[in-house]
Amino acid sequence: MAEQTPITLNHFAPATFTPAYWALAPGARAEVRRAWLDRLNHGVDALHLYQTFGLGQGADLLLWTAMRHADATAPARFFAALAAAAAPSRPYITLGSPLWGFTRPSQYTKTRSTQELDPFTGGRARYLVVYPFVKSAEWYLSSREERGRMMGGHIKVGKQYPEITQLLLYSFGLQDQEFVVVYEMDDLRQFSGLVEELRGTEARPFTVRDWPLHAGVRQSSEELATWL
Repeated sequence: MAEQTPITLNHFAPATFTPAYWALAPGARAEVRRAWLDRLNHGVDALHLYQTFGLGQGADLLLWTAMRHADATAPARFFAALAAAAAPSRPYITLGSPLWGFTRPSQYTKTRSTQELDPFTGGRARYLVVYPFVKSAEWYLSSREERGRMMGGHIKVGKQYPEITQLLLYSFGLQDQEFVVVYEMDDLRQFSGLVEELRGTEARPFTVRDWPLHAGVRQSSEELATWL
């Protein structure tokens, strides 16, 4: 049987360190940061950190957290864990507007794409780009066959960039957007070229909004310590 995309919950949240955090001594800052991330990591199945300071949107970090096996109880468990992890650190860390949703099998392809990124594996690429995506009413009023034909052109362009992986989250009725689009890559220049090509596909006129965009640089605990 062809492998299909599993249903998982993925959550992306910008985090900003407050003036109270920066007023602490370096050792105290390290302890606040370590305790917060340890608590957060304990409540999820995957946690990845990205520097966004200097890249836009004003936040310091982008947190990517994910849970496997997103059954009906998963959101309640996930958001309870997120709140519990954040509570002791509220004076020092604030979370901005998140982007989140669920993965699910595509209606346009029969099998899981080889370019689909997996939050639960190691070997993360260096860069991550995340943004919300809203399509027009005309798109949804088109037939499934017509939408599939246009998406075929979109997918064809993406396959020309095999080093760039993608995760598509469905957010219908959960947030202001319908999708969250996530790309992972080791070359931002190449990614910019992909996006430029996608602007010229037939499906593009049906896009209403694909911003605000979050771009981040993957960070290890050791790398975080050099600037946080």
